[in-house]
Amino acid sequence: MTSEIVIIGGGVIGLAIAIELKLRGTNVTVLCRDFQAAATHAAAGMLAPDAEKIPDGAMRSLCWRSRALYADWTRKLEELTSLNTNYWPCGILTPVFEEDALMRGRGDAKKEDTGTRGHGDAEKLLTASPRLPLSASSSPAYWLDKEAIHQYQLGLGAEVVGGWWYPEDAQVDNKALAHVLRTAAESVGVELKDGVTVEGFLQQQGQVIGVQTNAGVIRAAHYVLASGAWSNELLPLPVRPRKGQMLSLRVPEFVPELPLKRILFGQNIYIVPRRDRSLIIGATNEDVGFTPHNTPDGIQTLLQAAIRVYPQLKNYPIQEFWWGFRPGTPDELPILGASHCQNLTLAAGHYRNGILLAPITAALIADFVLEQKSDPLLANFHYSRFQSQPSTPTPMLTHSANFSNGHRTSPLPTDAMNRVSRNSPLVIAGKTFQSRLMTGTGKYRSIEEMQQSIAASECEIVTVAVRRVQTKAPGHEGLAEALDWTKIWMLPNTAGCQTAEEAIRVARLGREMAKLLGQEDNNFIKLEVIPDTKYLLPDPIGTLQAAEQLVKEGFAVLPYINADPMLAKRLEDVGCATVMPLASPIGSGQGLKTTANIQIIIENAGIPVVVDAGIGSPSEAAQAMELGADALLINSAIALAQNPAAMARAMNLATIAGRLAYLAGRMPIKDYASASSPLTGTITS
Repeated sequence: MTSEIVIIGGGVIGLAIAIELKLRGTNVTVLCRDFQAAATHAAAGMLAPDAEKIPDGAMRSLCWRSRALYADWTRKLEELTSLNTNYWPCGILTPVFEEDALMRGRGDAKKEDTGTRGHGDAEKLLTASPRLPLSASSSPAYWLDKEAIHQYQLGLGAEVVGGWWYPEDAQVDNKALAHVLRTAAESVGVELKDGVTVEGFLQQQGQVIGVQTNAGVIRAAHYVLASGAWSNELLPLPVRPRKGQMLSLRVPEFVPELPLKRILFGQNIYIVPRRDRSLIIGATNEDVGFTPHNTPDGIQTLLQAAIRVYPQLKNYPIQEFWWGFRPGTPDELPILGASHCQNLTLAAGHYRNGILLAPITAALIADFVLEQKSDPLLANFHYSRFQSQPSTPTPMLTHSANFSNGHRTSPLPTDAMNRVSRNSPLVIAGKTFQSRLMTGTGKYRSIEEMQQSIAASECEIVTVAVRRVQTKAPGHEGLAEALDWTKIWMLPNTAGCQTAEEAIRVARLGREMAKLLGQEDNNFIKLEVIPDTKYLLPDPIGTLQAAEQLVKEGFAVLPYINADPMLAKRLEDVGCATVMPLASPIGSGQGLKTTANIQIIIENAGIPVVVDAGIGSPSEAAQAMELGADALLINSAIALAQNPAAMARAMNLATIAGRLAYLAGRMPIKDYASASSPLTGTITS
């Protein structure tokens, strides 16, 4: 299937972009695993850049511009569908409890003397405020003292001592909006594909050439990633789910009128009235991954805070509980615009403001995709803001480097060794490396030790566990930024994957991670499929299955395997770039326990053989290279040494020595002695 533009994600952002693009004359397809799971359905629909006190700068400008579009945007959607979004410019009131918090409102707020203002006068704020133009640089806010706020909104808690009134903030019924957007998309001809899970991007030379899905490969001229909290499953973007629990109450029938006609935004709580007499209460903010379900603690916390602001809620019937996942980023700002691929645009990470930012996101992304018009604001939301380069390049230790014991090494290698090394470089998937030692990044006591050891090893390939970097596992915080990737080739690995399916998904993510760190043409992946948690032995069947699929997707696959000659040959036959047999169980330091099988693999292989796992000492490293191995991957023996940098240097020299010995050809082994000096011509008595 081919479309002009494919949008990945069926929430409010994805659908809004799809409609805008379609109305501008393009063919658009939206892929969504589950339209009902989008964060759109789990929001409250507040349009609250003022009440949320979004700081000055690009984000506030973006939010104000989007809020200004809302009335016309929803009106057009309603005209397309004859459905109601329940857009309501109701304003937001933010009660405060503590006297010392009164002046902690917005610094640019307009302070009014409302002590003599009557209820009717205050109500005029709703209609008197002018519509905010796209270039607006301010938005009004009014301070209400205790008397005024209790007069303006009856029923507030006795502890409320004042508050701010934000007349230009508004709301929309998020569930109604989601329904209207989907109906509008269908009505204008957007193709909606529900139940389609995107598993990865297929890329070549800086272009996406298709998306792999559970329904096959889907191709387009351009792609937009708008998959919310799930964006991190496809690209290594710093988007994490932030769970929010919510509930709704219903205003009892014995209450004749809506007691609330504006949103109450209190301390860690909001109460959003709907015209259908429901009251939306939210929301918790939990860093628990994709952990589902409501919890007693979460709901109790919300109810206690809401009742403190508006006590009569304690007598209202509970209507519904639900939860959702906000797409959070480290700076709580969205990721918009260009990506590392020319035909892939990003629209993710909207956090608490996805519904508010839908109109402006749709307009800016459509301009960017169709007209190559980049609004100046987009530069503030580019994904590259999360990529920090090392302040100084990682120093590469020379052959005369000092180690902590104070000794200096001899000036090695010699000219002769250099000549031999240059004549036999390591070539993997068409890429040439001078070093035959690969190292890892795990198990080090500190980032600094890891940096020093990699420099001392003089390796050119470093393997990185994709999952541990993405989840910032202990010891992997900041790892992606700790090395100079202009000098080191990244080998992403699928460590932690127990099935072929897991490994394929993580491999795709690893390729994106390498690209985001500047290695646009890096398609390498170290394939590990390890369901065995005790001995960490790789699964041969799962490894072969994953390798076949990844080769089809254009990866250079370096599979980690048992020293099985038949499996090694099968992997070579399906197109793997290397095979990586273990010397002994990973991390064991037992040395070469599979010598006979490794020799058979080397003898039969037409691709490089990399001995991986189990090497514990430089002598074992040299021995493996003397067998004819093309390279070694050593991590634990270096990281767990008393002096990792010195051990890294020793492993480097051992690898060179072993390779030189293999190329030189060792002497034959004999069953008898043979004098090193001939007896002929000796002086006898």
